[in-house]
Amino acid sequence: MTLPEALYIGVSTKMYLGYAQSLAWLEQLVKEVDARPALAAGRVVPFVIPSFPVLPAAAELMAGSPLVLGAQNCGWADGPWTGEVSPSMLAELGVGLVEIGHAERRAHFAETDAIVALKVRAAVEHGLMPLLCVGEAAEGDTAEAAHVVFRQVEAAVSGDWSVATQMVIAYEPVWAIGAPEPASAAYVSEVVSRLRDSLAAQGLAGLPIIYGGSAKPGLLPQLSGVSGLFLGRFAHDPVNFGRVLDEALILPK
Repeated sequence: MTLPEALYIGVSTKMYLGYAQSLAWLEQLVKEVDARPALAAGRVVPFVIPSFPVLPAAAELMAGSPLVLGAQNCGWADGPWTGEVSPSMLAELGVGLVEIGHAERRAHFAETDAIVALKVRAAVEHGLMPLLCVGEAAEGDTAEAAHVVFRQVEAAVSGDWSVATQMVIAYEPVWAIGAPEPASAAYVSEVVSRLRDSLAAQGLAGLPIIYGGSAKPGLLPQLSGVSGLFLGRFAHDPVNFGRVLDEALILPK
């Protein structure tokens, strides 16, 4: 299977880094990106998702860089939503991408498919690209896993598949998040292939689908038909982020 036209390589800090630590880390990340001028061509799209308080300073640090700034979550509207951050404000801050539906949000904050769909719609309406997180709870049959994640995508767009053209899918098997090792390359490639077959019926076989779940350097070259990686703690060392960028840059088109 040929690779999609663009590869997305990104990282979220979740809540592992403090404010000053986040800024120091971002400075190093920008240096890793700036050291690879080939990224300006757009074949590989790097993105970074720090915590909310860091976003304004991050936007300044990343000015002129190919890095796309992302947010870890969003609300679904302006108004009386205490403690939430609206997509309109994120757009105003220079955010281009927003993570929606992560397994931790679903498990610990009771986010349902309906809430995810509201957030996806709101993000698209405000010009943000949803990074839709999907994944099965337990390791098993690849056909069943692909069925589960397709249903999650279907629910997130509420049956309006035109919305999906604006998003990137992050396939993150729940059982692989925080594990010592990622899911095997063969398993990931097979699930993504089956998912693309299901999406093809909607004319969306080429939708960007990246893998997350203990992803780290060395994994990307083993994958087939996958549009990049969504990194976590392994990229809290900026050098590892640079290593994955190098792997993406040398992959054949």
